Amino acid sequence: MSKPKLLIVEDDEGLCSQYRWAFPACEVLMAHARPQAVALVKRESPPVAIMDLGLPPDPDGVSEGFATLSDVLRIAPQTKIIVVTGNGERKNALRAIAAGAYDFCEKPVEIEVLRTIIERGLNLHRLEEENRRLVAAPVSSPIERIVTGNAGMLKVCRDIEKIATTNVPVLLLGESGTGKEALAKAVHDLGPRAKQPFVAINCGAIPENLLESELFGHERGAFTGAVKQTIGKIENAHKGTLFLDEIGDLPHPLQVKLLRFLQDQIVERIGGRQKIQVDVRIVSATNANLDEKIGQGVFRGDLFYRMNAFTIRIPPLRDRGTDIVLLANFFLNRFNQEFGRGIRGFTEHATHALNTHEWPGNVRELENRLKRAVVMADRRLIDAVDLELAPPIGDLPDLDIRSARLRAERDVIQEALVRSNNTLSVAARMLGVSRPTLYGLMEAHGFGNEAIRSGDAAPATTGATETTTQND
Repeated sequence: MSKPKLLIVEDDEGLCSQYRWAFPACEVLMAHARPQAVALVKRESPPVAIMDLGLPPDPDGVSEGFATLSDVLRIAPQTKIIVVTGNGERKNALRAIAAGAYDFCEKPVEIEVLRTIIERGLNLHRLEEENRRLVAAPVSSPIERIVTGNAGMLKVCRDIEKIATTNVPVLLLGESGTGKEALAKAVHDLGPRAKQPFVAINCGAIPENLLESELFGHERGAFTGAVKQTIGKIENAHKGTLFLDEIGDLPHPLQVKLLRFLQDQIVERIGGRQKIQVDVRIVSATNANLDEKIGQGVFRGDLFYRMNAFTIRIPPLRDRGTDIVLLANFFLNRFNQEFGRGIRGFTEHATHALNTHEWPGNVRELENRLKRAVVMADRRLIDAVDLELAPPIGDLPDLDIRSARLRAERDVIQEALVRSNNTLSVAARMLGVSRPTLYGLMEAHGFGNEAIRSGDAAPATTGATETTTQND
């Protein structure tokens, strides 16, 4: 195995010479100033770096060191940076840790101590890389072309797997771009008709005057321009599966003819008199509300009931939680290979934009945005602007556990006050705490007295007043 790369950012030649022979287990990369360090990080992606805070042009200060630390973490946030500081500069070391450094070591440097810190940093980096790989890997699914870790979508896949072994019609309901055709193909591929034709037709994309001929075929001379006999999609799907996409857009006259076919599996070409027996499984799909269309009289109820022996409802992408980022990483890897790019991932703003976008076009929209972003991105990380998504307004939410707990606590208190019409005693019962505790929490979170309903006054403060402790 190749040696792990270790970046050393140090302007002291004596220390550089010492570092060169001190870490034989690593491939040592040397940088004496910020531009060199940034270039090496972009090119080599070292898992661990040792960085002196006193760098030119400010070797006696720390401004350039902190600027270098910031630049490296922005480019490669996964890099473990060990800051080296002089004696008596512990405050700068702690400031560096707060800014994102992994650890620090004071001068004069003890090589054995530094080796231990580097080894820990390398081990942590390996663990994090493995964790990122596992998170990005799609959960095993019985459906080819379906990438998901969402429980609802996995249930859809399992249902498809069960239904595929039968011969009954299947109706797939879902918004545009949710993967209806991929699931229809899975019904075919996982069933006994897998070696027979799979024929798809979009009922909403073909003009009404041509759709009947496309479905049922026509004889020569059946109408102007019919210069030869043409076999329809239904006949072409004999022994296999016919996928009727956007069945909700099927014109009413053709609904009657399709219903007749579903009842007896017999077709008649336009202009022909011969009854042709076929054996076809029907899988249909729509993004329309068929119940509404039936109520409006534009879709036949008997056809609907004939088609939906099994109905599968496909969740939209916005309801699939972590599938958004999972799919984004899947498409990123695919398009990196397809276009020969080396995009490494997403910025925080991009991830936030991915998770907050409504995705009206679902997986198809996500795929197209990622394709464009991989081609057009100028940096190694895709940003929200590369995805043509709005960046977050203001700062991103603080991911610190304590802050997250406080936010959640404030939100649930606010919800209890709303539900109780600002009545403290009722809100306290909802939250499972006493009124003095609730009042103390309200004060801690900055709720004003206007939040207290008239007549439900705050409890008087005494030496015996109950207090609460915020646990880390």
